[in-house]
Amino acid sequence: MGEEMQQVASGPAATMEPENKNTIASYLKSNLREYGLLLALIVVMVSFQIMTDGILMKPLNITNLVLQNSYIVIMAVGMLLVIVSGNIDLSVGSVVGFIGALAAVLMVNYGMNFILASAICLVTGAAIGAAQGYWIAYHKIPSFIVTLAGMLVFRGLTLALLAGQSIGPFPVSFQRLSSGFIPDLLGSGKPHMLTLVLGAAISLYLVYANVRQRMAEQKIARPEEPFAIFVGKNALILIAINYLAFLMAGYRGLPNVLIVMALLISIYSFLTSRTTLGRRIYALGGNEKAAKLSGVNTEKLTFLTFANMGMLAALAGLVFAARLNSASPKAGVAFELDVIAAVFIGGASMSGGVGTVVGAVIGAFLMGVMNNGMSIMSVGIDYQQVIKGLVLLAAVIFDVYNKKKAG
Repeated sequence: MGEEMQQVASGPAATMEPENKNTIASYLKSNLREYGLLLALIVVMVSFQIMTDGILMKPLNITNLVLQNSYIVIMAVGMLLVIVSGNIDLSVGSVVGFIGALAAVLMVNYGMNFILASAICLVTGAAIGAAQGYWIAYHKIPSFIVTLAGMLVFRGLTLALLAGQSIGPFPVSFQRLSSGFIPDLLGSGKPHMLTLVLGAAISLYLVYANVRQRMAEQKIARPEEPFAIFVGKNALILIAINYLAFLMAGYRGLPNVLIVMALLISIYSFLTSRTTLGRRIYALGGNEKAAKLSGVNTEKLTFLTFANMGMLAALAGLVFAARLNSASPKAGVAFELDVIAAVFIGGASMSGGVGTVVGAVIGAFLMGVMNNGMSIMSVGIDYQQVIKGLVLLAAVIFDVYNKKKAG
């Protein structure tokens, strides 16, 4: 990896004259959506770290922050594809509650093995998404109407399935999905050595992948990203991941659900950026008629995005139920608002065709940090809702402003 870093440093980007401030400024301006969001997350975290007297970044609180936002992040990944395709799904909160109720009935009432019950729940979630996607894709009924109906239907079915009461507790093995931590195979757990090693390995791999990608770009043309920004971005990756790993190693290590989230983010990032299917979903949201004329099966793509959303909502329902250790009639209420807000704050466009998985995840954690920080500061739930609403409005205004400016 050291040789490749030297090649990058001595390649075309380095042999040319150093980038002046205007080059860097123009690049940042043209990529304001991506870098502005990351800067906003850093500013918010630093601000709350100061205002909470250091509580925000304590190992226990960082772990709780991950656990509290895990189900939102999971659904935000699926919602991104739905919004990029030019649609919306208002039923995800109700699906979370319904799947949690189904899992409770299967595991608690009928004593079913948690692996089999979880598989049934995931298939059920995919079927729910597919049923909604069928009407949206093949009968051209607006997604807002179909999923609004789904929100009401599955909220009612949740109440019916639970008979208006909470059901629990779940088997201990199932609870570990949300409350468990990876074992420390390299030490005693104080600090959690495996977490430190994984943090270092993941950060080095990401930097290595970025270096290889830049080298490949240099073989074709000079990379658009200035070398100074490239170095700064990768330095930030190394510092941020290893610092978070260090914090978590001071508590109990990496939560199981964080591993699940990392896998999902990796898979869907690859899907959206490196596959034909991903490019077609963006084309669908950008201009459906043009995509169809180009030979893209737009109906099938729309159907698949909703089936995928249903499956991820089911997974989020399992994670949430495992965290609560019970299924509640009120589970999932208003989750769809937090998920949609996270995706829009993360840079997705209302009209479709724009957005990234990483942006949606950052948007989800930005909302999570705000919720957590305001709770630590004892800000009332009323003002929390006001602030979150204003942040969402600002994100949408920013998107509209950028579109007008580009036009």
